[in-house]
Amino acid sequence: MTDSLTGLRVAVLAPISWRVPPRHYGPWEQFASLLTEGLAARGVDVTLFATADSLTTARLSATAARGWSEDPAVDPKAAECLHISAVFERAGEFDLIHNSFDFLPLTYSALVSTPVLTTIHGFSSPAIVPVYEKYNRHGAYVAISDADRHPALEYLCTIHHGIDTDAFPVGTAAGEYLLFFGRIHPDKGPALAIEVARRAGLPLVLAGIIQDQRYFDEEVAPHVDGERVRFLGAVGPEERPALLGGALALLHPISFEEPFGFSVVEAMVCGTPVVAFRRGSMPELVDDGRTGFLVRDVDGAVDALRRVAGLDREAIRETAIERFGHHRMIDDYLRAYDKMLGSC
Repeated sequence: MTDSLTGLRVAVLAPISWRVPPRHYGPWEQFASLLTEGLAARGVDVTLFATADSLTTARLSATAARGWSEDPAVDPKAAECLHISAVFERAGEFDLIHNSFDFLPLTYSALVSTPVLTTIHGFSSPAIVPVYEKYNRHGAYVAISDADRHPALEYLCTIHHGIDTDAFPVGTAAGEYLLFFGRIHPDKGPALAIEVARRAGLPLVLAGIIQDQRYFDEEVAPHVDGERVRFLGAVGPEERPALLGGALALLHPISFEEPFGFSVVEAMVCGTPVVAFRRGSMPELVDDGRTGFLVRDVDGAVDALRRVAGLDREAIRETAIERFGHHRMIDDYLRAYDKMLGSC
């Protein structure tokens, strides 16, 4: 850390859909946790704004007892308004506010003198882009992949997410199963993963929260037989490394321009190759022919599975650790803070 950042006071504004760190699902909360702990370990004075049941070595400020996705008694809109207002009412206590929440905090940013850096995790709808456009030059935006940069916005930089690579040891051996790890939703393509596994003649394990119940009932559940196709539901951090590390390959047949893919990086850190559709950020994450294969369709995925056994799992892990370790991510954000504060 540069001398100019010594004693820096940073507020990290996390989402409050899930706890920080998440118990199972919650990629934005996972990012907020790794960022907070990494900054605190570097000597930054961090206050994490998250749910009251969150776990952190930094200071914790909370207005909601639990996340609204975990507690149906919590009203999302009311809880989020109280949550966001809490950090901006204390803006004068911080040198920088790091917004990992989404677009709504930007509407407070012009009301305070404290600089606001926003990590944009993606665009849930084109309708939210005008909010980002309005505050284009009031603060700074960080993209999580070059593929997710919107042409109407100005960015300070692109910073790929990092993960705690120590939490994902290399798998002892490639298993005989394929793995789908993600939301059960058409965007993520679990039904396509089932088709790939069927045509490849390999068993498939599905893991993830059900985000579209009708899709699950109609396109996924009829194929789940407990043998050729198994569905585990949400898998927590304790079970995730063994599941990822034991797979022959991770199937990632996405049907949208995905900004980033935590499960893709986690699999590669375990030494497991990834077969992903060439969309969104996947060309930035997967080194085609080295850490996995980028394909266009189901036919391409089936063909790639004939070649995954020839990939060096130790080399996959080494490459992934170098590119996606959380220490690299913290270095990148400290440089972004320095650049932003130096221009203020």
